[in-house]
Amino acid sequence: MPLLARTAAVFFDVDFTLIHPGSRFQGSGYAESCARRGVQVDPASFERAVAGAAAVLESADQLYEAALFVRYTRRIIELMGGTGPEVDRIAREIYDDWAEHGHFSLYDDVPETLATLHARGFKLGLISNTHRCLASFQAHFELDGLISVALSSSDHGFMKPHPSIFRAALELMQVRAGDAAMVGDSLAHDVLGARQAGMQGILLTRGGCVDPLTVDVPVIRSLHELPPLLGET
Repeated sequence: MPLLARTAAVFFDVDFTLIHPGSRFQGSGYAESCARRGVQVDPASFERAVAGAAAVLESADQLYEAALFVRYTRRIIELMGGTGPEVDRIAREIYDDWAEHGHFSLYDDVPETLATLHARGFKLGLISNTHRCLASFQAHFELDGLISVALSSSDHGFMKPHPSIFRAALELMQVRAGDAAMVGDSLAHDVLGARQAGMQGILLTRGGCVDPLTVDVPVIRSLHELPPLLGET
């Protein structure tokens, strides 16, 4: 894989790029939340429900709204078989818990990769479609001193792939778009969104299958592949 153009800063998506959710946000966690309020769902249908609920987010206008993600969560519950007046309350509880760092874990390749890039002189940042507090992200996951800029869509107002959030992060980092790269697991939100803002984009698949002939972007399957791709600052 060829090296990218000169890069001074690297921004990362957060969810499913640096961290992954625990059981709270799996089928079993949804089922437990529903059971506490007398709502029955099928945890085995969780993956299908998540796929089916994606249309709720895809129809959004890229403005961050808590109500949008509550509707998305509600739709997952409905597609798992949940009905009744308690579904709204359950969806809100799950959305609120998504803001808690303790429900997530770092992928194993994150600490070493970020430390390596930082040691080589790259500026590191976070851009995430979340309402989670990114200011405390470093401390919670013991990444202190590695991340210079962190920007969430709930604070900024626009969600990826809107170019505004990328441009705002670049301004905070004081780096030109052409000297920055964005790494994330979403082709549409992270990679193509970054490209609209003039940045380079790198798709992280973590074992997923992507046809390089149909995706005209660098593709990595582990963050360990990132430092060699970037070269030196």
